[in-house]
Amino acid sequence: MAVAHKSAISYGFLYVPVGLYKTTRDISVNFNQLCKDTHERIKYKKYCPSCNKEVTNDDIVKGYEFQKGRYVTITNDEIEMIKTKKDKTLHLEGCAKMSDIDQIYFDRNYYVVPEPGAEQSVELIRQALLNLKIVAIAKTVINVNEELVVLYPTKNGLLAKILYYQEEIQSIPVTSIKPTIDKQQLEMTKTLFKTMIKPFDISAYHDEYQERLKDAIEKKIEGKQIVSADNSGPSNIINFMDAVQKTLETKISGTA
Repeated sequence: MAVAHKSAISYGFLYVPVGLYKTTRDISVNFNQLCKDTHERIKYKKYCPSCNKEVTNDDIVKGYEFQKGRYVTITNDEIEMIKTKKDKTLHLEGCAKMSDIDQIYFDRNYYVVPEPGAEQSVELIRQALLNLKIVAIAKTVINVNEELVVLYPTKNGLLAKILYYQEEIQSIPVTSIKPTIDKQQLEMTKTLFKTMIKPFDISAYHDEYQERLKDAIEKKIEGKQIVSADNSGPSNIINFMDAVQKTLETKISGTA
């Protein structure tokens, strides 16, 4: 697995070199765009209308539009020049309880892997955070973005959780007054959810739609027709409490 970002955990005289590695991989089926008539792959060319020619990546520079139709260019070397030593590290800003951070702020995760010789230092950080039941808040620059990071200890290692900034979070699109809830209806709804409680096991869940999609592709390769996976009609129950009651009855009878 290739390192996504080389950095170091820093604070005061503390400097612990680490690498950030992606925690996830894409398992989705990918489609190519084809010409409807010939089934040839569609190609995209980078073209300069003034030069009237196709350009390569070596001919392209970054540009910022500061006025309509006017740009200032900046090179990768210039971008690196404005980074400070602090920007290039996971600089610790403080610590907090994990419960203090609203889940809406979490974006993506990385594994924090120590560089050779830094294993003991990372382990000390992990155990200290784990024993205190806290996380460390840090900042670092990845590409051209300054990221807010939570260093989160787990039983097996250290995670870097990238956060959104507060100004990146949008307000709830619809604001409304919370309706008054009947206690009996609430208890019945709670009963329904209680029947669904079981130990969480991530291995029990997988992308079933991707499996059906891959199966459909195999059928098409074999020249077979794709048939509908669900021919059932819509439910006639539209009242929420009627639906809760009916669902509970099927759960109790074992038909759900």
